Amino acid sequence: MMTADVLVIGGSAGGILTATTAKKVYPEKKVVLVRKSKTVMVPCGIPYIFGTLKDAAKNRIPDAMLANAGVELVVDEVVKIDKEKKTAFLSGGEAISYEKLILATGSLPIIPRFIGGCDLENVFAVFKEEEYLTNLLNKLENMNDVVVIGGGFIGVEFAEQLSMAGKKVTLVEAAQHCLWQAFDDNISSIVEQEMEEHGIAVRTCEKVKKLAGNGVVEAVELESGEKIKADAVILSIGVKANSVLAAEMGIKTNESGAVLVDEYMRTSENDVFAVGDCAEKRCFFTNKNVPILLASTAAMEAKVAATNLYGLKYVRENRGIISAFSTKVFSKTVAAAGITERRAMEETFEIVAGKFSTMDKHPGSLPGTNKLDVTLLFAKTSGVLVGAQICGGECAGEMINILSLAVQKGITANELNTFQVATHPLLTSSPIAYPINAASLDALVKMK
Repeated sequence: MMTADVLVIGGSAGGILTATTAKKVYPEKKVVLVRKSKTVMVPCGIPYIFGTLKDAAKNRIPDAMLANAGVELVVDEVVKIDKEKKTAFLSGGEAISYEKLILATGSLPIIPRFIGGCDLENVFAVFKEEEYLTNLLNKLENMNDVVVIGGGFIGVEFAEQLSMAGKKVTLVEAAQHCLWQAFDDNISSIVEQEMEEHGIAVRTCEKVKKLAGNGVVEAVELESGEKIKADAVILSIGVKANSVLAAEMGIKTNESGAVLVDEYMRTSENDVFAVGDCAEKRCFFTNKNVPILLASTAAMEAKVAATNLYGLKYVRENRGIISAFSTKVFSKTVAAAGITERRAMEETFEIVAGKFSTMDKHPGSLPGTNKLDVTLLFAKTSGVLVGAQICGGECAGEMINILSLAVQKGITANELNTFQVATHPLLTSSPIAYPINAASLDALVKMK
């Protein structure tokens, strides 16, 4: 029997970072990571295989990260866990004993059983496996009409990349806008306009009735009765926690199947932790269950779990999910952190919005300059930042990280109005019109 002090099951972002962090914090411990697949995909990079990279192998997370950290990798599948004997059994017949166990089993794409025809050929869910994605890439090569069902981040990014690859793309979303969970209507509308200007047919407020075809998909039929020609269909309507092992162990899960964890990512079973998509997510503001399954969130959870495996060595608990997002669709970068205005109203938060528009370089006549629109949401009474949304150039991707930290630390409009920034004509907005400061001042004036 193989032995491990720390056994990590799952090899994507959460599993990798849990294993490498555990080895750094507890260098004397033997850390073993077991994963089913020979290679691991960069989760957020998967859409870019189909337009920019054109090769799934270019989207791998290198195994050198594990080897360099001193983590032992086992490529096999854990099929059973005896929690009493603290032993995991592999499909190849070997067993691994452990002291501490981390479940990082990830998620699986939702295949909508309420939509007929999902079992037709050339209907694809988005699995995170290199062989599957390579096969999908090859099949799509000679196809022209592609329908993407679902207007979340993966759906929007797939639509963009397939369009760049020369496909005729239709994106169908049941809600009023794409990306509606992350952004308010104004930014979602900008993204939709950007897609439409690049030839993507965006169909919001449309529900799919069924997928039609004789063995092979030929069309997507909407509830309105309209049929959209389809050589292939990409299902992108979300993912669900892969918690099969946890459930078989008797570990508590929530109503959606995600593993229940405390602030330190500890499960209901002693010495068993869960991180990443398989673990339940709680909102930073309301403590409600929220389905925010991101690699960046998994990374935070991995550090919390790994540093506290053998007692609360670093007392930094998981206080909840901020919902920090960013993406680029053709020439537009959009980013968000915290709650949206729509959600604030639903949760009855009293907020004040500070807004500012400027250019992301100064002067604005410099080449490659983009307009930058920033909206900051503050609690009306305390002035604490609770949300932010940015639309503009690529700098929005890093600027939102500043604002995500500000949300987590409870920074106020007054503090953001006067916080000191480094500026440069080629890199940032002007120091006399830096958007975070300026939007905060706009909010302060409104509070008075």
